[in-house]
Amino acid sequence: MSTRRIFFSQLALDARIGILEHELRATQPLHIDAEIDVDISQPVHDQNIQTVLDYRLLRNAIVQECTQAHVNLLETLIEQVVDRLLRDFAEISRVRIRISKPNAFSDCAAVGIELQRSR
Repeated sequence: MSTRRIFFSQLALDARIGILEHELRATQPLHIDAEIDVDISQPVHDQNIQTVLDYRLLRNAIVQECTQAHVNLLETLIEQVVDRLLRDFAEISRVRIRISKPNAFSDCAAVGIELQRSR
């Protein structure tokens, strides 16, 4: 069986995340990188989006999961995102997600968490 990889590079959004006082009062930027492997079960028909996994649906699920409620820890958020993708999209065989906070520290570009899970 063949696999197709869908990826997102530095998807930027504002989320309510963190345990520090200033994080509890306001949103902060997150960057999300994702690699999503999809088992190919049918040929691609250029005129039919139903023959592929529509990456707009994946993006919407990631954004919704990251912005629907305050989450204290990046570790919790990344687990929720991976769980949602695997639950909602049966054709996914592997997910690798990296979520980072670009403004967490002034002496580095970002700090974050990466999680990979396969079925």
